[in-house]
Amino acid sequence: MEKIVIDPWGATLIEDYQKLIEKYGMEPFDNKLLKKLPNPNRLLRRFVVFGHQDLEKIIDAIKNKEEFAILTGIMPSAEKLHLGNKMVVEMVKYFQEQGGEAYVLVADLEALATRGISLEEGEKRAMSFHIPAYIALGLDPKKTFFYFQSKNKVVRDFAYEFSTKLTLNEFRAIYGELDAGKIMSVLTQIGDILYPQAKKPKPVVVPVGPDQSVHIRACRDVVKRQKKYNFILPSATYHKFTPSLDGNIKMSKSKPGSYISIPEDPELAGKKMLKAVDGGRKTAEEQRKLGGEPEKCIVFEIFKQHLIEDDKELDEVYKKCKNGEILCGECKLKAYELMKKFMEEFNKKFEKAKEEVDKLNFISHF
Repeated sequence: MEKIVIDPWGATLIEDYQKLIEKYGMEPFDNKLLKKLPNPNRLLRRFVVFGHQDLEKIIDAIKNKEEFAILTGIMPSAEKLHLGNKMVVEMVKYFQEQGGEAYVLVADLEALATRGISLEEGEKRAMSFHIPAYIALGLDPKKTFFYFQSKNKVVRDFAYEFSTKLTLNEFRAIYGELDAGKIMSVLTQIGDILYPQAKKPKPVVVPVGPDQSVHIRACRDVVKRQKKYNFILPSATYHKFTPSLDGNIKMSKSKPGSYISIPEDPELAGKKMLKAVDGGRKTAEEQRKLGGEPEKCIVFEIFKQHLIEDDKELDEVYKKCKNGEILCGECKLKAYELMKKFMEEFNKKFEKAKEEVDKLNFISHF
C-alpha cells in the first residue's frame, strides 16, 4: 500500500499492517511478548492483535500483581455494535482476568459534538443498549467503573488544562482538517485516557483498532509535555480490522449487506456469511487440485477473529482448505451455523444483562 491514511471517524481497510506500525510509531506485537502474557486469548494467540504501545508496562504489572487499569469507551450515537466492538470487549475482559480494573466511559459529549445526539438521548441509549451489550459480550461489571463524559468534571478539566499542549498545526498533522467540535472531542478523549490516573499514577492500557491510534499518540504527546502530573504514558493494544464481507473495506454500516451488526437476527447474520467473499478457485475441480487460498478468504478471517475458539480446529480448517480437501460451500455452511449460534447466545445474554444495569458502579464528578 503506497499511502496509508487512518481516520477515527471513517472506514479504511489497512492492507499492510507493518507499514502502519512504521508510519504511526506503533510497536509490533510478537512471539516474545506473547510468551510473557498469561493465558493469552484468541486475539493474542493468533496475532489479531498486531501492534501495541508500551505493553511491557502492563505485562510487568500483571507479573508483579500491581495495580493497573483498562479504559474503553462507548459511542452512544450508534444504534448497534459491530464485530470490532466485540474485539475491544474481549481485550478488556482478558485484562480484567489478569487483575486489571476497567473504566468504561460513555462518550456522550463526543456524540453531541460530532453526531448531534443530545445528552439525554445518549444516556438513554447507553443504559438501555450499549452497556448491557458490553456485559453480554463478556465485560465483568463487578470489576468495572462506568461514567458519562458530561458527568465527569475531572475529565472535562483535564481537557481544558491540556488544550494548551497541542497546537492547531499539530492537530492537523495528526487528524487532518478538524472543526472545533472534533477538536474538543479529541481533548476530552485525552482526559478520558488519563482519568484512571487522576488519584495516582498507574499503568493504563487502551485496547483499540488502528483507526483510534491517533488518540493514543496525541495523549502520549500531552503527557510528555505537561509537568504538573506524574502520569505514566498510556499503553495500548491494536487489533486488526474485521474486514467487510465483500472484502473491500472494514465493516461499515453504510453497506448493510456486507456488515454484521450486534445484535442481528441470527438467521440473517448466518445467511450473510454464505455470501461472503471466499478464497476459492474458479471451479471445484481446480480447487481440489490446487487447494483454496484461506489467506484471501473473508470467511476464514472471521473464523480466526471471531467464530472458532479452538486453535487446532482452526488449523484443521486451514490445512484442509490448502490441500483441497474441503470446498468453500462447506466452510460457508459452517460459518452460517457458528454465526447464527453466536447471535442466539448473545441475545440471551443481552436480555439477562439488562437486569444488571441498575446495580452498576457509576462515577460522577460534578
